[in-house]
Amino acid sequence: METPDIRHQTPDSRRDGHAGAGAPAVEEGRPASVRPEGSKSARVKDIATHLLRDESGLSSLEKLGLAALIVSVLSFIPAARGLLGDFYDAVFKSVDEETGEIASSSIAARGVLITVVSIVAFLGSGLLLLYTNLGRRLSFLVAGTATFGWMVIGGALFIIYAPRGLRPRVFEGLNAFQIRVPAIAMTLGSLVLFLMFLVALDKYEKESEEA
Repeated sequence: METPDIRHQTPDSRRDGHAGAGAPAVEEGRPASVRPEGSKSARVKDIATHLLRDESGLSSLEKLGLAALIVSVLSFIPAARGLLGDFYDAVFKSVDEETGEIASSSIAARGVLITVVSIVAFLGSGLLLLYTNLGRRLSFLVAGTATFGWMVIGGALFIIYAPRGLRPRVFEGLNAFQIRVPAIAMTLGSLVLFLMFLVALDKYEKESEEA
C-alpha cells in the first residue's frame, strides 16, 4: 500500500484527509478565526472584554449627572451662592457708566445664555429620552430629523403669515420681502439638513434589516 506524501500538504488538508469518521468537517474557505472549534472561546472573550470596557469609567450621561449634582449641592452653601450671584451680576447686569443703561456686553451675554439654555432644554430633553430607548446613533438621527422638520414648518409659517411682532416699517429701508430673508435662509438650510437626516435614517434602517 502506497503511503501518501504529506510533506507538501497544509495542516488543514492533512486534518481534512485524515480526520476520523466522527470528527467535524471544516468548511472550505472559512477563516480559522470563525471555525466551530475556536468560535465559542473567542465569543466568550469578546463578551468579557465588552463588559469590562462598559463598566470602566463614567459615561457622558453619568458625568453630566454628577456635574448637576455638584451644582445642586453648592447652591445650598451661602458662600458659593453669593459668589454665583456676584458672577451673574458682573456678567449679565453690568451697567454702562456713561449712559446708566445695561452694557452691550451684558445684553450679548444674555442672548448667548438664552440660546444655550433653549437648545439644552428643547433638544437635550428630547434627545435624552430617545437615547435611553433607541440608543446613541438612532436617537441622534430621530432627534435631528424631528428638529429640522419642525424648523422648516416654523420658517414656512413665518414667511407666509409675516412677522407678528415688529412690522417692516420699524426697520428703515427694509420692505416686506427683505424682512423675510433671514426666515427664508433658515427654512432652506433646515430643509437641506432635514433631507440629509432622512437619508441617513433610511440608510440606518436598511443596514439594520441586512444585519
